[in-house]
Amino acid sequence: MIKRILAPVLALALVLSACQAKPGERAEGGQVTIGVGGQPLLVYLPTTLAQRLGYYEAEGLKVTLEDLQGGSKALQALQGGSVDVVSGYYDHTIQMAAKDREVRSFVTMLRYPSLVLAVSPKASKPINSIADLAGANVGVTAPGSSTDFFLKYLLNKEGLPSDAATVQAVGGDSSAVAAMEQGRVDAAVMLDPAFSLLQQRAGVDKVKILTDTRTAEGVQEDFGVATYPAAVLYSTGQWLENNGDNARKLAKAIVRTLEWIDQHSAEEIAAEMPEEYAQGNREVYVEAIGKVKEAYSKDGTIQPDGAEAVRSVLAQFIPEIERANVDVSGTYSNDYLPEKSG
Repeated sequence: MIKRILAPVLALALVLSACQAKPGERAEGGQVTIGVGGQPLLVYLPTTLAQRLGYYEAEGLKVTLEDLQGGSKALQALQGGSVDVVSGYYDHTIQMAAKDREVRSFVTMLRYPSLVLAVSPKASKPINSIADLAGANVGVTAPGSSTDFFLKYLLNKEGLPSDAATVQAVGGDSSAVAAMEQGRVDAAVMLDPAFSLLQQRAGVDKVKILTDTRTAEGVQEDFGVATYPAAVLYSTGQWLENNGDNARKLAKAIVRTLEWIDQHSAEEIAAEMPEEYAQGNREVYVEAIGKVKEAYSKDGTIQPDGAEAVRSVLAQFIPEIERANVDVSGTYSNDYLPEKSG
């Protein structure tokens, strides 16, 4: 009797197991899971906004967004097969290329990194420059994330070892604000809306900015280029090969969202986003969107010089990338983007 009951149950389990997509396989019915390296962060706003505006659905896609602590966690999820695509920083495609793993960006959301390196109002010592970070405790979203890479690059640029400062994971939202407010870190690489919220709480004059890449001027000063690709959608070469149509639909939905952002005010953009992303302060949230708005890409493309600049920056403090001499042309593609009219 027990055997007769268990047999169909086991058979059904085997069928369901066989039907589950393995990493890189074709996604059935346009179902795509996107891992986001900190969904409330404004650098990833287009990923959520596209869903809120119904643009994924308009392309026939069923998109699930998975909120993860940072870019390194999102990359791990992609490697483990729990997500199909990552909404993360372009840096990681180059990092993977150095390991001979094909990971490719296929639509760009952010042309300026929008990272801000700031000093805590309760820093344990005077910090007036990046050089003063030697021996300091500096917050990043997560070790191995792009905020961590940025810190290491700036230290290296100052002639300091990339480990001159002690790195501490503080996340990217309210946890980062609390760490800075309470002096649990001396400084942090922050993103909006968290950074703008910190300024509002502590006072603008109390939060010293060491460098700010939310603007073209900041990008030029730190990296020596006009654009520096940051937040993108990327996936494995295998997934892209098996899901070209889904990738094109995702890219089209994101580009349509970028165009919508360009045509609407910060207030209108904020109105479409989840209320909890404002962390109880809508005024600051709207203000933060206004500051980041210009950093969003206009058309989703990556410029070759920007991609090469990212490789060059990473090679300065990641020996593996320097030794690999990565060809950046294999780390991104503009071929999935919709054709430009006219």
